[in-house]
Amino acid sequence: MKNCKELLAENKDWIEETFEKIDNKMSEVTKRPRAPFRPQSWTAGFWGATNVLLYEKTKNEDYLKSAKENEEKMDEALFDFESLYHDVGFMWHILSGALYRITGDEKSKNRNLLAASSLASRFVLGGNFIRAWNDASSKGWPQRPVTNWTIIDCMMNLPILYWASEHIGDDRFKRIGMAHADNAIRTHLRADGSVHHCVEHDRETGDAVETFGGQGIAVGSSWSRGQAWAIYGFALSYLHTKEARYLDAAKQVANYFIACCCDDWLPRIDFRAPSEPVYYDTSAGCCAACGMIEIAKALAEDEGGVYMHAAIKILRAIAERFGDFDPATDAMILGGSVRYPVPGKYPLEQSGVHQHIIYSDFFFTEAILKLLGSEFNPW
Repeated sequence: MKNCKELLAENKDWIEETFEKIDNKMSEVTKRPRAPFRPQSWTAGFWGATNVLLYEKTKNEDYLKSAKENEEKMDEALFDFESLYHDVGFMWHILSGALYRITGDEKSKNRNLLAASSLASRFVLGGNFIRAWNDASSKGWPQRPVTNWTIIDCMMNLPILYWASEHIGDDRFKRIGMAHADNAIRTHLRADGSVHHCVEHDRETGDAVETFGGQGIAVGSSWSRGQAWAIYGFALSYLHTKEARYLDAAKQVANYFIACCCDDWLPRIDFRAPSEPVYYDTSAGCCAACGMIEIAKALAEDEGGVYMHAAIKILRAIAERFGDFDPATDAMILGGSVRYPVPGKYPLEQSGVHQHIIYSDFFFTEAILKLLGSEFNPW
């Protein structure tokens, strides 16, 4: 296996050409009017966050303008406390937090600190976990009110807590983030490196009471984007804390992910689904690649090469099969999927299979910038 430097040198032309395609496309797309969006959606910040990444690299003012417009429209959600849930990191940290680091805008800083405070307020004492939703029964999964749920997705929201502690010089946010990450290792991470998507906890001990299939095919399945959240989420916890157990967890899940998709490097929606029909999820691959690159950077050159090799293979496969770099179209990475379709429960036409998903574009752009050597991490 080649080391990281050798792999980056070998793929240098492709990486540079791919970023040029991204910039050529997005510099046109960002100038078009945006369709109305729901500020309360957990995906609401990804468009602006993608523009932040591109502005930081190119200094194209159109990107900055678009990012700020997205941020301002989301104030409606930020000041509606009862509508907020665990995904405030997705919504504000990669947008407002990133904008503050680039521009020094005090309003962006304040938005991010408010979002961090909201997330910290969801921490359950004794159980040592951050509650995912206000009422999980609204998701339609259990037929009863469930309040003590976590989902693996929340690993991606912890960086806003680490940032808040770093910014204000008080470790209380960081301690909450680490307590949740430790609980996730104990209750979400399986021995084979896969992860549960959803876990109900005992409120006093934090122990797992029951697990749910969530967006995978069934209970005990292996939803690929959940694995990706774990890879990158644990890697980010390591990046912010330097605690080796988080890097070890990220590697464990990454090894499992690589083994499950290395035939063609295109992740299926669920790694434990039947071999037919084949349903892909490019958003899982793009996010996992970001995490693998961070793992590679944290390791010695030779060991890191395993993860850098996989990240590049995944990104190249996605770009070749599902990339649309035509400036005339809005979508860039196709082949994303919201959840695995389950006959009689989640019909194919209601499962968002093989479509454009905005966070595929975000993570693909982020991954390519990492490969180019960018030291700016929006997390």
